[in-house]
Amino acid sequence: MENDPASGPVGTDDALTSLHPNHVKVLRIKAALAAIPFVIASLVLEGTDRLPPGLVFGPVALLALLAIVRVPLRRHHARGYAMGDDRLRVVRGILLRSDSVVPFGRVQHIDVNQGPLERYYGLAALTVHTAGTHNASVHLPGLEQGLARAMREEIRAHIRRETL
Repeated sequence: MENDPASGPVGTDDALTSLHPNHVKVLRIKAALAAIPFVIASLVLEGTDRLPPGLVFGPVALLALLAIVRVPLRRHHARGYAMGDDRLRVVRGILLRSDSVVPFGRVQHIDVNQGPLERYYGLAALTVHTAGTHNASVHLPGLEQGLARAMREEIRAHIRRETL
């Protein structure tokens, strides 16, 4: 995913790296799990015969389909990162765009996290905790598991070099 001046932050020249394609699958499964209660509730409401058929279920099913198919793809394409020699840049957001730059010198600790879905698809999330209170953590999901661990080790190696 390259930085497009028309849609991205102004004044940044770094090319962004896209997240792993399996990240879309994980986002879609999570969206489907979130949509299930709404679809079931609309079916129960339809079963009461108080409303005309399709009045509730139709729109709910359409919104659920949109939330499962289109929204995860947009969220995936709205994220990217750039790993520099001394910093990590993370860009995310569809409506509210966030462009965070974490200098390695401010890093306190680094986590690599996996939920069951991420583990199944070979993905992990890198969380970088920095000094300070405002926006003290930067979360980067959708990385290939080996890449997330390699990024963690690269940041740790940079911190060790700086402290010597």
